[in-house]
Amino acid sequence: MNRIARKYVEFIRQPDVTRLLLTALVARMPVGMVGFAMLMFLREAMGNFADAVHGVGASLVAMAVAAPFQGRFIDKHGPRSLLMVTGVVQPAALLATLLAAHLHLPFAAIVACAMVSGIFASPITTLTRTLWRHRFEREEDRRTAFALDSVTIELNFTLGPAIVAGVLAAFGTTVAFAVAIAMVVVSFVVFFFSGVLGLMKHQPSAGRRHLLGPLTEPRLLMVFVTTFGLTLCFGLLEVGYPAFATALAFPALAGVLLAINSLGSVLGGAIYGGLHFRMPVERQFAWTIGLMAIPLALHAVLVGHPVGFTIVAFLAGALIAPSIAAQSVLVSRMAPAHYATEAFTWSSTFIVSGLGAGMALGGILVESLGIAVAFAVGSAVTALMALAALAIPRLRGPARATAAD
Repeated sequence: MNRIARKYVEFIRQPDVTRLLLTALVARMPVGMVGFAMLMFLREAMGNFADAVHGVGASLVAMAVAAPFQGRFIDKHGPRSLLMVTGVVQPAALLATLLAAHLHLPFAAIVACAMVSGIFASPITTLTRTLWRHRFEREEDRRTAFALDSVTIELNFTLGPAIVAGVLAAFGTTVAFAVAIAMVVVSFVVFFFSGVLGLMKHQPSAGRRHLLGPLTEPRLLMVFVTTFGLTLCFGLLEVGYPAFATALAFPALAGVLLAINSLGSVLGGAIYGGLHFRMPVERQFAWTIGLMAIPLALHAVLVGHPVGFTIVAFLAGALIAPSIAAQSVLVSRMAPAHYATEAFTWSSTFIVSGLGAGMALGGILVESLGIAVAFAVGSAVTALMALAALAIPRLRGPARATAAD
């Protein structure tokens, strides 16, 4: 542990690292607040969870579709103009969503406002990953950076909902959603004026850009496909834990399980980033995914044992941040320089899509076949994704890279 601590101390002492970490932690706080606050507000405003989920889901779908276009724009023109546009339009659209629901406007109007907020969602999370790529050239430094980055995101997903829950309990859903919207504005101001954008190295394309951008790189495409399968399993956890808690007639346990899972991810990511590995990152990615099949399978076995189930939730979480960190290193290495930001936005698209698909599949499996089956399916999917990750080094680059890029 002393060796890990020393490595982090040396890493954090490097120029710009502390500033970028702290800026990312504050500026990405909305990622753990907006969706939760919108869901609870819409549920109360419209009287049911189904419509609320559809509203939030529409925002997420719009975000996933728009992200690659944002990334391509940033790679061509830089991030500042897009940040200024999203910094104004996203909070305005979220405020419009709040007002539309409060004024009992038609459901279509509420969904339209939510979708606009998703289309113009701030690219801060993607930009942070791109900045780490620009700040470090050595893959080992990038691995440590992305591990810390994954840890800070887990903190966002832990602290953000906790803040919203506190405001909900004290002041209600409308104020909680308003606070989340205000945090979107604060995050833009903090990120834009922090000076971290100075680390961005604009690298225009030397040739014609392909319509599919970084998806023309087969190895990178396989990383994205594997990421979709991995995050599909994360979505199964998001549904499986509340279903398990509900089956025990103890709904509050769902929050505890999710928190313990996130805590495991924080610790796992911190340890992963502090260790030295001789195996290639492709193997690290495959191993972290493959090992996740074990706690998912144990979840299926321990459905009737709350204590054991909770312990396994921590173990499952311990592999989440390392797998995402390894994936980020691969994206940063395999993406051509002029597709640097777009590659990370595609990564976000596959992550969000995987989470959404996993939650949808989890709901179907839990309702029709039971909780244990949902976790067993997750275990099988992670095992398959680990095998797919092992094939990444064997794939060749695009046959006509120059013409394509």
